[in-house]
Amino acid sequence: MKILIIEDNQKLVKSIKKGLEQEGYSVDFFLEGEAGQRRIASSHQDYDLVILDLMLPGHDGLTICKNWRDWNIYIPVLMLTAKDTTEDKIFGLNCGADDYLVKPFSFDELTARIRALLRRPPSVMPLELSRHGIKLDSVSRRVTYFSEEIPLTLKEFGLLEYFMRHPGQVLNREQILGNLWDFAFESFSNIVDVHVKNLRNKFSKNNGKKLFETIHGVGYRFKE
Repeated sequence: MKILIIEDNQKLVKSIKKGLEQEGYSVDFFLEGEAGQRRIASSHQDYDLVILDLMLPGHDGLTICKNWRDWNIYIPVLMLTAKDTTEDKIFGLNCGADDYLVKPFSFDELTARIRALLRRPPSVMPLELSRHGIKLDSVSRRVTYFSEEIPLTLKEFGLLEYFMRHPGQVLNREQILGNLWDFAFESFSNIVDVHVKNLRNKFSKNNGKKLFETIHGVGYRFKE
């Protein structure tokens, strides 16, 4: 799953980004509000959640969140702030935030709140996926193939989940890179091809290659 951080404290951003990537998330960030607001306005479908600071240069977090809701963009928003009064929290939630985390906070609390927010729309984002003998649990990060557990790296798991959430769709390399790596990643890298090859090898039983079809000159398609 992919997360956008909009926070002006660069040290904090890098710390959160590193920790979330170790947990298997893909993370982009902006250090000022206006650029982050534009990113979600144009590409909100690319992200599963936004971590949004309240006090930002340019546009503050409350204004940004309210604008998104006014534009019918309902991506989950976790608001970060140093303000901890009940009135501040109520105001933030009334502006459209889904949750409110007061600084300083522990990384464990941050990840727990992220998981809770991502569990909220099960009809849109089912937590368990099953197709062609593959069962994937996005909470436990467990994958089985015809009841045999398949060990995957974090990126392999993310790639498989992305394929399974888009069965039958042709996904080009740029789309895959954009969803599993941050937008600064070198798009000419063959990293996508390497990971697809690894998945094919791990799911080679029962014609695993046919599950991940190569669309020459375009990208890949997971069997519908």
